[in-house]
Amino acid sequence: MSKPAQSVFADALRLEPETRAELAAALLASLDGPADPDAEAAWDAEIERRIAAIEAGMIRLEPWTEVKRRIEKEILGR
Repeated sequence: MSKPAQSVFADALRLEPETRAELAAALLASLDGPADPDAEAAWDAEIERRIAAIEAGMIRLEPWTEVKRRIEKEILGR
């Protein structure tokens, strides 16, 4: 890390935790590049499609406890 970056980092560490979190989020977001102008509409359409599939009974919903148990078994080996 360069000297200027080290200095900024040291200054950031003196901030309140909430402010540091906001700064970290802003820095990470700055790496993403420009937002896709069609993304929000695409997500809205996907959400509507999923809701319709649930309401039509085409998708079986699972309780979180079962999903969590499956994840722990398959990924964590518990």
